[in-house]
Amino acid sequence: MQLFYNPDIQPGDSTFTFDKEESRHIVKVLRKKEGDKIHITNGKGQLFTSEVLFANEKKCGVNIIAEESFEPTSYSLHLAVAPTKMNDRYEWFLEKATEIGIHEITPLICEHSERTNFKADRFEKILQSAMKQSAQFYLPKLNETVPFSAFVNAQREGQLFIAHCEETDKKLLKTALQPKQQVTLLIGPEGDFSTKEIKLAMDKNYIPVSLGNTRLRTETAAVVAAHSVAFVNEG
Repeated sequence: MQLFYNPDIQPGDSTFTFDKEESRHIVKVLRKKEGDKIHITNGKGQLFTSEVLFANEKKCGVNIIAEESFEPTSYSLHLAVAPTKMNDRYEWFLEKATEIGIHEITPLICEHSERTNFKADRFEKILQSAMKQSAQFYLPKLNETVPFSAFVNAQREGQLFIAHCEETDKKLLKTALQPKQQVTLLIGPEGDFSTKEIKLAMDKNYIPVSLGNTRLRTETAAVVAAHSVAFVNEG
């Protein structure tokens, strides 16, 4: 199923018109014509089956012929991940974590961070593309960049974890996770979290965890974490 994304389509809509850019893609690139079926999601759990009403490359319109709502997962995963030095590595994490299943992402600025900004518009497009490619109907929420201390000082529910590389007492994430829970997990930059940051997180009830026996890159650690949470919640 080829899936389109548009946040403006809502339950109960009988018709919908795509903007110029999307219309051109539908008509010129995909060669859709009147009567062809198009599937659309608004990223909020709804799937709309539509039929092309008029195939104009500047203004393509469809009739909504069916709609279906999907329940959210029984768990939620919020990854707070420090931006990587190379942007493409963070983009890879966003793509793969979305395919696996993630609900919220916060770029985290830490003491050892080498990058403190990113292109939010580009990251949003990557999330949208990954959602469509993996045929999912919920778009992960991308938050603004926040300092580490501000993030950990905020009140949060559910299981709280910090993954770091220091040789201290840590639990394996896969054994610490419980199914059907809200999970928040912190993953640091290439230089890892500072000792001060680890202590602050632990003071705020974050549990130190390990993702395995090898030292992982930031983006790899984030994907491993996403898979671990999804695996615990399978079935």
